[in-house]
Amino acid sequence: MGQCNCRASSSCASENNKEKATVVTFREYGPVMFSSLLLLLGMVMGMLDIVLFRQPYIALVWYVVAYLPVGIPVMREAWEGIRERDFFSEFTLMVIATLGAFFIGEYPEGVAVMLFYSIGELFQDKAVDRAKRNIGELLDVRPEKTALVTGEYLFEVSPQAVGVGQVIEVKAGGRIPLDGELLTDRAAFNTAALTGESVPRTIRQGEEVLAGMIASDKVVRLRVTRPYDKSALARILELVQHATERKAPAELFIRKFARIYTPIVIALAVLIVLLPFVWSLLTPTFTFVFADWFYRALVFLVISCPCALVVSIPLGYFGGIGAASHRGILFKGGNYLDAITRVNAVVFDKTGTLTQGTFSVQECCCALGIAEEDMLRRVASVEAESTHPIAKAVVAYAALKGIEPIRAIRTQELAGFGLEAEVQGESVLVGNTRLLTKRGIAYPAELDTLTDTLVVCAVRGVYVGYLRLADTLKVDARAAIDGLKALNIDNISILSGDKQGIVTTFAQKLGVSQAFGDLLPEGKVKHLEELRSNPANQIAFVGDGLNDAPVLALSHVGIAMGGLGSDAAIETADVVIQTDQPSKVVEAITIGRITRRIVWQNIWLAFTVKLLVLLLGAIGMATLWEAVFADVGVALIAILNAVRIQRLIK
Repeated sequence: MGQCNCRASSSCASENNKEKATVVTFREYGPVMFSSLLLLLGMVMGMLDIVLFRQPYIALVWYVVAYLPVGIPVMREAWEGIRERDFFSEFTLMVIATLGAFFIGEYPEGVAVMLFYSIGELFQDKAVDRAKRNIGELLDVRPEKTALVTGEYLFEVSPQAVGVGQVIEVKAGGRIPLDGELLTDRAAFNTAALTGESVPRTIRQGEEVLAGMIASDKVVRLRVTRPYDKSALARILELVQHATERKAPAELFIRKFARIYTPIVIALAVLIVLLPFVWSLLTPTFTFVFADWFYRALVFLVISCPCALVVSIPLGYFGGIGAASHRGILFKGGNYLDAITRVNAVVFDKTGTLTQGTFSVQECCCALGIAEEDMLRRVASVEAESTHPIAKAVVAYAALKGIEPIRAIRTQELAGFGLEAEVQGESVLVGNTRLLTKRGIAYPAELDTLTDTLVVCAVRGVYVGYLRLADTLKVDARAAIDGLKALNIDNISILSGDKQGIVTTFAQKLGVSQAFGDLLPEGKVKHLEELRSNPANQIAFVGDGLNDAPVLALSHVGIAMGGLGSDAAIETADVVIQTDQPSKVVEAITIGRITRRIVWQNIWLAFTVKLLVLLLGAIGMATLWEAVFADVGVALIAILNAVRIQRLIK
């Protein structure tokens, strides 16, 4: 690989980037700095009573020059809004207020209103851009180049140019650019960018490695399984970036409110001038001074600008979504971040959600006259194509015994029961005891008394034996239940297709009183419908997102566990937890509550301060200076409060 020009080109690119950054910085801050300088000099010359500055037209021209750099962009925005029939935007308010100040001869205040408004907008834009950029950078961590393995050579190429099935190499400390199957024996990977986990994860040969992970301890090779734009990371990045399009109720309320609020404020400003004039006509003792009342109306207009609300509320939700993403929790929109705060009932799937989902075969028991090897081969042959954790455990157990599966044909999944297939010309049923009951096949009665998970097998309509498997609770399963109770969520239940005895045993260990076993998929749906029949229940269902799609969709908030690489999870769920930790459900609810609390703090702050200064302005006790400082100050406080979300959630 030739690298002779890399440093030179990199240096040139760096210089170009610096020049571009300088130009952008000047465009952003130059007008504000220029107007600030002219305003300050103008006020100093006015206070010093400079002879030249006593001429009215000199002062007017001076302040007009100071006004234009910050005023023209706002005027342009106001004009664009008017062309699109948005007559009552915040930009229109600022233009009317500042031109009115010039009309009555308050030149410094006219410039100050527009200048401080522009400074506030600049800070707001920066804060919003930073929040969006943080969300993007949080996940879009794929390298621009990767090493493509071709024979004995490595070629540095763009990840977009790598096809499915090709092999790439990543050095220790390097970030994985594409999803792939690990070809190296085993390696440790840092998954913090994807899941928020600080502990490296060990992945073995043949297992999946996802884009965004970091090879921690050695050089690794992967066989690419998905193209660049279809990787799990690409889908999640798109999901999080588009999450801002799904607005929370508070955001939608403010948008609707602003459309009504702004024209009302303009009408009130007109009345502030008009009513005293009419009163002066009816009451000869009352003297109407147009400049005084017009000034009060301008103060009223400036302070009524809703920018603090319009910017700080979306920024709050940006912050919440970004903070949650950093913790390995993906909200598909601000509406779900808001909805999770109202959850008062949580329903868990059992297998793979509260339990490890990594079953191990404890016992293989065959009917009389049936060889264990024959039965195990048939069961493994039927389960070989299934991705269910139980099926994987059975196949792994057969491999451990040195038994090779036979290719099964006409495999059919019987939801909630098991599988049916043909193996070497024989009809084979593999599943739970309900499957045998459904087909009218007799089996030993003692099987119904066993509390572990069973996989029974029947060949040609005759029971031939069973496998007994065991699962274990996840390390943080009890912490998840205790955490929910600490949040005053006591309506917790477990749904499972496993035997009632197994589900009850796990529920007792977790301290959950409502546990329902022996459920088919439609049984889970029926249970959710019963919960939803009570309007007071706001339900979150937590499942794996693959076989629980109906109940995920039926719940108020569907939460998919360990859904990083699952299309079904990302498509169906409202919230995707990228790790297999049920305790993340507690974190998700906590983040939602913190975000909502800060958003409403901003709403009440803005309304309280604005109402107070509006009243003071209407009675003549507040000037334009106080109005603009109150408006910009409230906006900046609201922004700082919204940014605080990132610090509160650690």
